[in-house]
Amino acid sequence: MRMRPTLSWTPAEDLPPGTMDPEPVVDALGAGGVLVLSGAGLSTESGIPDYRGEGGSLSRHTPMTYQDFTASASARRRYWARSHLGRRTFVRARPNAGHRSVAAFGRHGLLSGVITQNVDGLHQAGGSEGVVELHGSLDRVVCLSCGALSARRDLARRLEEANPGFDPVAGGINPDGDADLTDEQVGDFRVVPCAVCGGVLKPDVVFFGEAVPPRRVEHCRELVREATSLLVLGSSLTVMSGLRFVRQAAQAGKPVLIVNRDPTRGDRYAVTRIALPLGAALTTVAGRLGVPVEDGV
Repeated sequence: MRMRPTLSWTPAEDLPPGTMDPEPVVDALGAGGVLVLSGAGLSTESGIPDYRGEGGSLSRHTPMTYQDFTASASARRRYWARSHLGRRTFVRARPNAGHRSVAAFGRHGLLSGVITQNVDGLHQAGGSEGVVELHGSLDRVVCLSCGALSARRDLARRLEEANPGFDPVAGGINPDGDADLTDEQVGDFRVVPCAVCGGVLKPDVVFFGEAVPPRRVEHCRELVREATSLLVLGSSLTVMSGLRFVRQAAQAGKPVLIVNRDPTRGDRYAVTRIALPLGAALTTVAGRLGVPVEDGV
């Protein structure tokens, strides 16, 4: 069964207001055993836009759904043309202070784990280990016929060879690595097949309308069960794939803390929402805990 895509939600008027005080996060991390759940808002300071924040990509862009991708060759052509171009922004992105702070918390034994809804690999680049990529990674490609996995860099090379001189100017870049291009800019972009069986290639990410693999979900549920608290960073929690873990933690009596500038769909389950920019908030928290954060390169 696949999820119906949920692109937006309307905040209820009775949601608790956000605070500017990060001290509850300091207290939670000081106690240890914190499970981090991160979203697109954590990567905005690295130059990757989010979906729903101020200027979010959903105001101008509808993400590709699994159903459209699998049903239409022309949809796959549009996706791979735009994703091939958008990847250039992703590979240039570097971890920001938020990613580096999370890695520092992990090195100092304050975390029980990290689950990310992001597909950009910036947690790992920032030094975090054992990150669970809930929605997969743009660094990998999977064949829908034979299941073979391959490196995205290898596909990028093959697409370059198949489309020499393809270098349009994008109207914007989206959190899923998809660049905004017109149909005219996509043109007759050539999609390459699986090198093993000739089947259809798809990025190894969970599209809107596609279900997260059950084993991955159960692994995340086990991480929630083992944690003492759940810290949500930069996610609106609009989609159930992340919200379910917030609900699970709250139902088990585990504190849920959210750092996100805008209201989230999980606010009613949280003990607090800190309405501060992620990099500044987490750097402040690290300073109060005496945890050194590595400088960016």
